[in-house]
Amino acid sequence: MLREILDNSSQLSSLPLHILLYVNGIYYIFYFLATLAMIIYKSKLQILSPEQAVLMLSWVLSCCVFLLYLLCFCFLAGFKGNLTEAEVPLGLSLGLTVGSVVLCVYLLLWQTYVLWADVLLNAVLLSAYGLESGLKVTAIAAFVS
Repeated sequence: MLREILDNSSQLSSLPLHILLYVNGIYYIFYFLATLAMIIYKSKLQILSPEQAVLMLSWVLSCCVFLLYLLCFCFLAGFKGNLTEAEVPLGLSLGLTVGSVVLCVYLLLWQTYVLWADVLLNAVLLSAYGLESGLKVTAIAAFVS
């Protein structure tokens, strides 16, 4: 009887995607706090310089990345799209991930001062985003077919 139930189950949600979304959520809290700490450190290096506005832009963009991730993580819920096997929330989550990647690349490449910690944190985050995006596309393809 158990074998029949297991054979008839057609669960399409992705366990690796669910685990990665959870781990990325934990990492992202660390990433955001570390980025804010580095912006404060950079502002201490630049006392009364004209580049304070650029550091403020970095802070604002860090907050934008954080808000995009919260929107993607909590409200549109890659979790919800994966668990309910719905393409639309997962696709919307994928679109917000692309926006976060663009802001992350800015913080990695085009800041005035890029520390080695910036490079390390953003490289890990971009790798996680890449893996997450691949798993989301795979899950969406499984849901559609």
